[in-house]
Amino acid sequence: MEAILTQCVQNSLRHFMYRNAIFMCERLCAEFPSETNLQLLASCYLQNNQSHCAYYILKGTHTAQCRYLFALSCFQMDLLNEAESALRPPNESSAEVPNGAAGHYLLGLIYRYTDRRKNAIHHFYQALSMDPLLWAAYEELCILGAAEEATSVFSEGASLCIEKQYMHDELSSKSLQASSEDHIVVPNRSLGVEDVSPRQLKDMHGYDVRDISRNYHGAASNQPLNGGPASFSFYNTPSPMATQSQLSGVAPPPICRNAQLNGPNLKASGADNSPRLVVNSAVPGPRRKFVDEGKLRKVSERLFSDSRQRRSMRLGGESLVNTNPGASVASGNGRNHSSKNIVGSKSNSVVSRSVTIRKGQSWASENSDEGTHYDNYDDSRLDITTSSLSPRSDARTLEQEAAARPSGPAVVSSSRVAAGASEILGLLMILGEGYRLSCLYRCQDALDTYIKLPQKHYNTGWVLSQVGKAHFEMVDYIEADRAFSHARLASPYSLEGMDVHSTVLYHLKEDMKLSYLAQELISTDRLAPQSWCAMGNCYSLQKDHETALKNFQRAVQLNSRFAYAHTLCGHEYVALEDFENGIKSYRSALQIDSRHYNAWHGLGMVYLRQEKFEFSEHHFRLAFQINPRSSVIMSYLGTALHTLKKNKEALEMMDRAILADKKNPLPLYQKANILVSMENFDGALAVLEELKEFAPRESSIYALMGRIYKRRNMYDKAMLHFGLALDLKPSATDVAVIKAAIEKLHVPDELEDEDAL
Repeated sequence: MEAILTQCVQNSLRHFMYRNAIFMCERLCAEFPSETNLQLLASCYLQNNQSHCAYYILKGTHTAQCRYLFALSCFQMDLLNEAESALRPPNESSAEVPNGAAGHYLLGLIYRYTDRRKNAIHHFYQALSMDPLLWAAYEELCILGAAEEATSVFSEGASLCIEKQYMHDELSSKSLQASSEDHIVVPNRSLGVEDVSPRQLKDMHGYDVRDISRNYHGAASNQPLNGGPASFSFYNTPSPMATQSQLSGVAPPPICRNAQLNGPNLKASGADNSPRLVVNSAVPGPRRKFVDEGKLRKVSERLFSDSRQRRSMRLGGESLVNTNPGASVASGNGRNHSSKNIVGSKSNSVVSRSVTIRKGQSWASENSDEGTHYDNYDDSRLDITTSSLSPRSDARTLEQEAAARPSGPAVVSSSRVAAGASEILGLLMILGEGYRLSCLYRCQDALDTYIKLPQKHYNTGWVLSQVGKAHFEMVDYIEADRAFSHARLASPYSLEGMDVHSTVLYHLKEDMKLSYLAQELISTDRLAPQSWCAMGNCYSLQKDHETALKNFQRAVQLNSRFAYAHTLCGHEYVALEDFENGIKSYRSALQIDSRHYNAWHGLGMVYLRQEKFEFSEHHFRLAFQINPRSSVIMSYLGTALHTLKKNKEALEMMDRAILADKKNPLPLYQKANILVSMENFDGALAVLEELKEFAPRESSIYALMGRIYKRRNMYDKAMLHFGLALDLKPSATDVAVIKAAIEKLHVPDELEDEDAL
């Protein structure tokens, strides 16, 4: 009963029927309470996104796997202290972290979100050393800014580790499959006519008599196949041959001695429990003809003369028939598709045949005339291993046969495994190095790395979104939009990077495209934070900051660890001049990701507006340390330095910002402002003339030039430039400032506030 329920639960999980899995697993735990069964029940709830249920089920358990699942449920519920205690018990500091690489990865995440960076880095590296293909661990190291070069992580040592793991898993799988052939179910009672319906009785197939005899005497009556439950549905498959009405307690024989189930146990088969056979090719032996079915029936009747079989039921050769017409079946010849053990009329020997699978053919196509059995077959379609067994050899066990004759597909050679591992690591080297450089904001280097990828990998959604993010950080919004659009076409179901894409469209002021993207994302997945970030950016572009804030808060509600959503909330609070909540939102983002430079920059902007210039400089410097290539951060850091009268340092920072992005007008304008404050009017005018080439319709440029001409007592030129500034329709605030400057055109400079503009 326990085995049947366990297999039922596992089958339900495999087919994503979580409700059924939970119900049956509850029955299992009620009947057979144990930590192993509780672990299975917790797995059902976790896969059904009910981590709180798994938490209460596993609380107080002690096995390694239960501790891991309990920690995972705690992590999903933000109970990080309990999660850490489950993985690393306080009183057992030397205890091994459960579940190997996955356990170390989870512990690394816990340390990361509890602001213990060094411990997090250590465990992420531990996870990578155990499993070099655990890409998520390397990704976290890149996010923390602590990843080594991909060439050193995905190196020769990693290749050897992959080979070792693969060969070990392959051998374990072979061992498991071999043992599954030996554990054939024997029913506890005889199967009579009353146990099956007439249709089932008609479809039940016969077995080779010698194998039945050997299994009856040699197999344990209650031993399940590979730990799975006893089930006759596996054998109740359609057959063109009739069968006897009662098996009188005789166990079914091995289905095909040289064939194995496709998977470690029966549950790996389809929903109808119809397994797919995988058969090894063997050296062809002497060719033998199939025995006539009439002779076969005589032998069957003689051996089963004591059983009360009906005259209409005859025992045929061993056959495995699939109830699913589309399933793969063993092919005996061009017209008969069964794998049979044939009893010779004179030698009374058994011919065991290992046959090649042919897909798309069902047993319905087999000739079912009882008096006729075709002998002809095509060797080109069939690999046959013939072995003759005398009555004295019946005691030979299946284990001995398995040792003498390999079961299942041949193990992949070590050279092919090494070549495969090398190819995978070569791919991960490029992807890893590109992602590492991107996280270090070396965006051009990252783009140069991604371009080395094969075209089929470059044109995937993840890579294209990373390319889009790199262009976004380089303030190349047009190219970023193009890359994100291609990513959307490549993977319309994926929302990777779509939050950044919406910000790109926000900066480009593409309100129609942004609105369309937001609606598409909501229709794709309304429970994804990226969808609501796009919707919030859409409202923010329309200056509806309150509605935008509600959308960003919805994104935070859906995923409290989505740092960018917290930052966007902060931006909207600042736009609403709610600086206190803006600071809280930025700090929440930094608690999730201390290298999220956007949040440091946002705090700097808040303190700059509050005229807390020392705080402003501090936070801009922290943002600059994380992203030293951002022209925008350099510009605002230079502005903060200028407000602190550190003009020389401010000019140096502005020059660096100009070199970093010559298309960015902000550092040029700020440099002109600094030169004006230092009374270097000629230098300031030269910078502004250069700036006019980049932004000819920016009113603030002409307003500043008018102010310079006024300081030099060139009132006509000053009036001309103030007029040009008004013609370009500046904001209402700027209009008021420019008009005030015109009214005070002849007022001495010492009576004016030099920072009015």
